[in-house]
Amino acid sequence: MSRYAAMFERLGARGEGAFGAFLMLGDPDIETSARLLDAVVEAGADMVEVGIPFSDPIADGPVIQAAARRALAAGVRVAHCFDLIAALRERHSDVPIGILTYANLVVARAGFMRDAAEAGADSLLIADVPAREAEPYVREMEQAGIEPVLIAAANTPDATLERIASLSKAYTYCVSRSGITGTHAAGRFDRRLIERLRQFGAPPAVFGFGISTPEHVRAALESGAAGVICGSAIVDCASRGGDVVNLVDLLKTATFNDKGRNDSRAE
Repeated sequence: MSRYAAMFERLGARGEGAFGAFLMLGDPDIETSARLLDAVVEAGADMVEVGIPFSDPIADGPVIQAAARRALAAGVRVAHCFDLIAALRERHSDVPIGILTYANLVVARAGFMRDAAEAGADSLLIADVPAREAEPYVREMEQAGIEPVLIAAANTPDATLERIASLSKAYTYCVSRSGITGTHAAGRFDRRLIERLRQFGAPPAVFGFGISTPEHVRAALESGAAGVICGSAIVDCASRGGDVVNLVDLLKTATFNDKGRNDSRAE
């Protein structure tokens, strides 16, 4: 059983949704980045999604773009990112680790998927590869032992959703709104999108883009999603020297229903 499957099974039995924390690797430097990765796991993040800094991150809003610029300015490159992932995996053997990056970096580095898998990554989402062009990347991921993640939206046609469902493995990344990442606009957690994905046999749906408050977390889970991913709010908090542990704990707590809350307190 993959780490993602084991996580969703465990949380489902406890009545919890999955909480994913996103951080940009190497932001603002390698040492601080390593400490932040540990902090979000120790604060309760069930899975970690990491960005590899890239100069033209078209799906990312200003907060995560700024994080990528800081990492690049500090000299962080792909090899450093794999080292950070490997160290995180050594410290936290059971936590699913997913990479979110862009096709330029994947194509430019021969053996990207193999290196990612050897570092300990579990999944890969290539944000600028549409579903109709994803199959060659997906096959390479599968050969390397990496689970592919594709993006779905409320306005995605059924034929494309069916393709996304057939190609995705770890989870399905559902965007709560069109546009870029960030906390600048409220999202819409579309229950019908979740139902359509289930009809096509997609892996668990996880909402991202605009998750920044406990109310967002609860609304996403009430729509039927299996979890959420928060990125910009965490990255912004870290960049301002805020209490990342408290923020993650607050958002993770919002994934509990009464059963999950009671089970967690009993542990």
